[in-house]
Amino acid sequence: MPSSSDELIFFVNGKKVIEKNPVPEMNLLFYVRKVLHLTGTKYSCGGGGCGACTVMISRYNPESKKIYHYPATACLVPVCSLHGAAVTTVEGVGSIKRRIHPVQERLAKCHGTQCGFCSPGMVMSIYTLLRNHPEPTPDQITEALGGNLCRCTGYRPIVESGKTFSPESSVCQMKGSGKCCMDLDEGCSESTKERMCTKLYNEDEFQPLDPSQEPIFPPELIRMAEDPHKRRLTFQGERTIWIMPVTLNDLLELKASYPEAPLVMGNTAVGPGMKFNNEFHPVFISPLGLPELNLVDTANSGVTIGARHSLAQMKDILHSLTLEQPKEKTKTHQALLKHLRTLAGPQIRNMATLGGHVVSRPDFSDLNPILAAGNATINVISKEGQRQIPLNGPFLERLPEASLKPEEVALSVFIPYSGQWQYVSGLRLAQRQENAFAIVNAGMSVEFEEGTNTIKDLQMLFGSVAPTVVSASQTCKQLIGRQWDDQMLSDACQLVLEEIRIPPDAEGGMVEYRRTLIISLLFKFYLKVRRWLSEMDPQKFPDIPEKFVSALDDLPIETPQGIQMFQCVDPNQPEQDPVGHPIMHQSGIKHATGEAKFVDDMPRINQELCLTVVTSTRAHAKITSIDVSEALAYPGVVDVITAEDVPGDNNHSGEIFYAQNEVICVGQIICTVAADTYIHAKEAAKRVKITYDDIEPAIITIEQALEHNSFLSSEKKIEQGNVDYAFKHVDHIIEGEIHVEGQEHFYMETQTILAIPQTEDKEMVLHVGTQFPTHVQEYVSAALKVPRNRIACQMKRTGGAFGGKVTKPALLGAVCAVAAHKTGRPIRFILDRSNDMLITAGRHPLLGKYKIGFMNNGKIKAADVEYYTNGGCTPDESEMVIEFIVLKSENAYHIPNFRCRGRACKTNLPSNTAFRGFGFPQATVVVEAYIAAVASKCNLLPEEIREINMYKQISKTAYKQTFNPEPLRRCWKECLQKSSFFARKQAAEEFNKNNYWKKKGLAVVPMKFSVAVPMAFYNQAAALVHIFLDGSVLLTHGGCELGQGLHTKMIQVASRELNIPKSYVHLVETSTVTVPNAVFTAGSMGADINGKAVQPRNQCPRKCPGKFQFC
Repeated sequence: MPSSSDELIFFVNGKKVIEKNPVPEMNLLFYVRKVLHLTGTKYSCGGGGCGACTVMISRYNPESKKIYHYPATACLVPVCSLHGAAVTTVEGVGSIKRRIHPVQERLAKCHGTQCGFCSPGMVMSIYTLLRNHPEPTPDQITEALGGNLCRCTGYRPIVESGKTFSPESSVCQMKGSGKCCMDLDEGCSESTKERMCTKLYNEDEFQPLDPSQEPIFPPELIRMAEDPHKRRLTFQGERTIWIMPVTLNDLLELKASYPEAPLVMGNTAVGPGMKFNNEFHPVFISPLGLPELNLVDTANSGVTIGARHSLAQMKDILHSLTLEQPKEKTKTHQALLKHLRTLAGPQIRNMATLGGHVVSRPDFSDLNPILAAGNATINVISKEGQRQIPLNGPFLERLPEASLKPEEVALSVFIPYSGQWQYVSGLRLAQRQENAFAIVNAGMSVEFEEGTNTIKDLQMLFGSVAPTVVSASQTCKQLIGRQWDDQMLSDACQLVLEEIRIPPDAEGGMVEYRRTLIISLLFKFYLKVRRWLSEMDPQKFPDIPEKFVSALDDLPIETPQGIQMFQCVDPNQPEQDPVGHPIMHQSGIKHATGEAKFVDDMPRINQELCLTVVTSTRAHAKITSIDVSEALAYPGVVDVITAEDVPGDNNHSGEIFYAQNEVICVGQIICTVAADTYIHAKEAAKRVKITYDDIEPAIITIEQALEHNSFLSSEKKIEQGNVDYAFKHVDHIIEGEIHVEGQEHFYMETQTILAIPQTEDKEMVLHVGTQFPTHVQEYVSAALKVPRNRIACQMKRTGGAFGGKVTKPALLGAVCAVAAHKTGRPIRFILDRSNDMLITAGRHPLLGKYKIGFMNNGKIKAADVEYYTNGGCTPDESEMVIEFIVLKSENAYHIPNFRCRGRACKTNLPSNTAFRGFGFPQATVVVEAYIAAVASKCNLLPEEIREINMYKQISKTAYKQTFNPEPLRRCWKECLQKSSFFARKQAAEEFNKNNYWKKKGLAVVPMKFSVAVPMAFYNQAAALVHIFLDGSVLLTHGGCELGQGLHTKMIQVASRELNIPKSYVHLVETSTVTVPNAVFTAGSMGADINGKAVQPRNQCPRKCPGKFQFC
């Protein structure tokens, strides 16, 4: 291998970058954040699935003389692949310092940001779309955002902000008059009780989009692309080498020399393999610029598409062909197009290449089964010559005789036109329509003897049912010559289930469900072909029954339309008073420009180290040895930290910081590695050797915990009335149980901590993304054995939390602080997504058991309910969660004789924790399950049962609180009335009568949710208000900005109470230094308690007309 490296040249935000020592293993996300210090592009999932790191990449094609802009996830883009490309990050789109772009402005002003962590990625997706289509359609906007996740905002305002650029938007956009067509009386409709309006922003304030003002593509890159004297480029790293050939012969020479080297074009297969499977490649070959891989050749028999074309480009090519060719010839193309709209997200479709997708042969591929069913072939080439390989079952099943040789390169894929009497279809079922792997997918094709329904050829291939795509070849052989009728279908279902067997322990589970889906997709294909045959010859082939027609319809990919109504501000309210107005998020513009700083966006500190964890691989075991010698010898490693290095408590309130002697779950932290870079720390962590002796039992499930009497808390119980007596005097008794599974928080920003030891008095400053700074302070104080007044915990904002950052940052903060204490250097501790999900767990799984006694009219007289949660291995919040479940277990229903018991089970799983709803969603699932069961038994609608049993008058709840149900019943009636519930319900029932397979449903469920915490000391807050001589105000309070706009609300409160413009009020951060002993920000009470603390009534300074009065 060459010892020297060529220069890597590309542009970022219009500025030339010359990297003299590029690292082949480094991705663009790391490069722009850590080398160029452009922190607007965010790290979230690290696998190209969330879109937080979206950037725009622009390339010049010297053959077509065109510039192509496309979105890409920077976490999967190797920096070495960018030679000759231009990259635009969110900073290059616009900034507060220069000028914000209309995309950024509208996202913020349409209230499309909350925590703001996903916002730069959203901006880049819409911006890239506008660079290619300045006047996009609403469907294009929705499609452009298909690869971006948001965990806060719910997408509606994000999509709405994008649709303001569309001339075809389905909303009026207030064009001309500045009023919405839904509003009356200049934006408000008068009712007897309140004024309602529908607009939250004024589009007249938006700056127009001017495509002519966008930055130009760098001319230097055009000259580089058209240079006739290109040469092979080589980029040499510490462990790897990246080679870019410039001719096909050069590529073939390289592949012959390095047959095991992967060809990297989009990196959507190689990249995830390296990250998640620890794959290592000493040599990468990147044939990005070879024209032979970019060809498109249309012939009479079909189309040949070069292997380098991205899936997005393939989609455009096939779409053009469907417009040019007769419909009967493009059935394969149409089937592919349907899945090219939903496969992954736009970023991945623009990065992944046709050749890479076909050759990698993933078992979940939506395209390969269709290509195989359509008789496609792959053209491969090596130094020994060129050949074609059929994309059939043997190839997709990775049989040796049908695979590529290591030295061969995929050149192109040939997709033949379909025949007149051939039908090709692709089918899939996934948990959502786009950006999700299929649970089961299929590619199917049938060819008939001309003019008949006699099967001449049949192909059925299924994905996501085995380690590879599988072909039901034996089934197809036995069905050739049969008539396409119901008996054939029945036999086909039996044969295909016998041929395709999913083992009970198959990866992904859901074995019986997936077996059912195989038959479901086969049946749907059968109906599609029956419908197609009837169109070919209606006289000879009768159509399918009308009631089956709905089974053929695909779910539409469109944004649901609806109306939002908001309470208007009283017209008599002073103009300066911002309370009640739809104020843009205080940091909304900064979110959209990427200038809002999160913990990992903070500049690197001198001598700073990166920390990564080594976690347990056993659920319950004794640690027999820990060998860190190899890790300590790894380049860049400063230290390995274990339980022996904790100067104070290693076990605080039942939470263990570093495992010692024994591990009690997979994912428990055993030690940490501190190194000069994250890559060095991660590689060194792999070299820590730990041996175990397993301990029995390893308790995993709730049922196992019950069997072993393993609990984290005592039984929680509430009871009213005489339950046992009531059961003897009811008409019916039903019993049942229901399991509610857990849930991952998936906050966009993972757990992040920056610990900075100070030089005096054992002080330490921690910057943490948390909902509970005081808790972090407490745990760090205990771990370091120093008073809390030496520990400062600061929190400016965090990228989503949902309960997952109440207690977990305290545990991780202590781990990080111990490392900072031992090394004496600042420690940056950023969990990657895998470790975050492994260590922090999520919502409590629950087992609910119920016994319900009720009358013939549906009135529930008695209920006996038991709840068991899977708390995990340590207490965390499990006791409080089970208390909430028990306290909220009656929901909105008054059951005179009610008993509820609950316990949190101790298992050998990572400890579950707070999660939005705090146990209430799990409890409500159980409650509504028995409500539905009662409705079924009484032959009544569930809504009728709900209304019969709802609280009707002021009463004592089961937990002895006086409850006035008037707002509940008013809300219930309004929901039924404003939604036209019963008319819609009747329409759904009518649809269900006429459609055998596809069904519609509608439900309305009441909810009684008490805000605040039973422990009174948690329902308090404090604030510190500084008033300066120039009239400006610096506000600090104990609440945390999680994306809910808490700081914005506090500014509104201060503005009203001090009678000053909100622009006078500034808020820096939440800190234990300024507001000590603050409670957590959770439970929908952050604004209530902190807002009351901000109000300076009866305090100094007092509000006086038009000025401050100081005492």
